[in-house]
Amino acid sequence: MNILNRPLDRLLRGLCAAAALAGAMTGSTSAKAQDGHVYKFSPVNQYGLELTARYWNPIVDYVSRKSGVKLLLKIGRTSADTTAYVLANEVEFIFSNHLFSPDRDNLGWKVFGRRATAPIRSQIVVLAVSPIKKLEQLANETVAFPGPEATVAYKFSYAHLLNQKIPVQVVFAGNMDGAYAQLVSGKVKAVGTTSQLNTGWSKRENQSLRVLWESEPLNDLALMASKNVDANDLAAVSKAFLEMGKDPVGQKVLASASELVKLPPSTAFVPSSGADYTAYRNFYQTVPASLR
Repeated sequence: MNILNRPLDRLLRGLCAAAALAGAMTGSTSAKAQDGHVYKFSPVNQYGLELTARYWNPIVDYVSRKSGVKLLLKIGRTSADTTAYVLANEVEFIFSNHLFSPDRDNLGWKVFGRRATAPIRSQIVVLAVSPIKKLEQLANETVAFPGPEATVAYKFSYAHLLNQKIPVQVVFAGNMDGAYAQLVSGKVKAVGTTSQLNTGWSKRENQSLRVLWESEPLNDLALMASKNVDANDLAAVSKAFLEMGKDPVGQKVLASASELVKLPPSTAFVPSSGADYTAYRNFYQTVPASLR
């Protein structure tokens, strides 16, 4: 009798384990899973969906193992979808610059780090072979942006067009790679982007771009934690991210991930606070209401 029950017992245990795993990887979660510390990490879609996952999965895996706190990558189809997860409290850690508007600044997200890159700038660009050489030539033309939530690539660049009274037809491509694809195909005349993504895409695709306008320098996106994250877990995850560049294993992970998106191989994460994002907050003081 006992022998006959053993396979059934194993099957039931397996089904329970599978159900628990599925529950942790899909749908909304509380800050911590019942059987351990499991948090969702959502970086904004700076690249296409596949490249975004290939960049972040090894980093998230390293941080999980180093910190002892399980992180699961959760990204939407578009950057707007990913930010919707954040606003719906479906994730606990993010890599984003979408939360510095006045209404979102009060949601309780805490900046604890950022990627140590050269300052980024909002840019409006065309292909190097384009006959368009001045911003004014974009009047009434079609311009692609990654999405309505893209703070630097869309809001900064489109606000400048509005301030300069240059009307354009706005197209949202879902992510920056999608916007570049429309530019190459000739469907749009220009794209709103960032200097960092501009440089990386040009290297990956061996394409030259002409910058028509760029903003003042800004800090790269922020690593942030929800107010619902346990303090000990936040300390462990923060330590793993911020010391990653000092650990030989972490250095290899960062170098490999950086090569995918053409960042410098030594690109790591450094401590940061909300004070590093004052320029973003200042932007929202004068931006048109439709972009807040």
